[in-house]
Amino acid sequence: MSIQRMAIIEDNSTVLSYLAEIVGGAFPETEIMLYRNAEDGCKALELKEPDMVLFDIELPGMSGIECLYRLKARYPELKCMMLTNFDDAENIFKAIKAGAASYLLKNTTPEKIIEAIVDLDCGGSPMSSQIARKVLVAFQQQVNAHNESFHSLSQREQEIIQLLAKGYRYKEIGQKLFISEDTVRTHIRNIYGKLQVNSRSEALKKTGLL
Repeated sequence: MSIQRMAIIEDNSTVLSYLAEIVGGAFPETEIMLYRNAEDGCKALELKEPDMVLFDIELPGMSGIECLYRLKARYPELKCMMLTNFDDAENIFKAIKAGAASYLLKNTTPEKIIEAIVDLDCGGSPMSSQIARKVLVAFQQQVNAHNESFHSLSQREQEIIQLLAKGYRYKEIGQKLFISEDTVRTHIRNIYGKLQVNSRSEALKKTGLL
């Protein structure tokens, strides 16, 4: 691994010790620097450039995201991972916007944390599976929000075409929405008519779902 110097910024002493133990055990040649708050971390790391930083979000005083902004401004190539309990879309996107290339939840197993550090070091963007799903859902919602064809459909039709996009068959869609398969077919004919298309793939492309 190319990481020679890693910093961990975490206010919970138990979690900080735990992370130091598993990271130090996995990468014995890496210098591990520990900080209980963002102010101390920023001040120290402005004088001693790290290769990678693991941040918590909720810290006393300056937040982990604000600290991330400051360090990325000074070290644009710095590899940054958020390791937190927050799984809401707002914090996820704030962290990504600030420069985080990785976002893990604290309930991630030690093995997965080490794998993520190696992945991040190699240029990857590892995320907890539930975080990755929220990113995809939020992105899809953003795409749909600007798609006039999608919004020309009724709420029920939007639900059906989104299930089509996920690969569900007519019978499965009916079961999920508690309607008959014939009713699903009727809705899909109406969708095709409104969109002026003749196939599932054309409908999905026109609504931004494919």
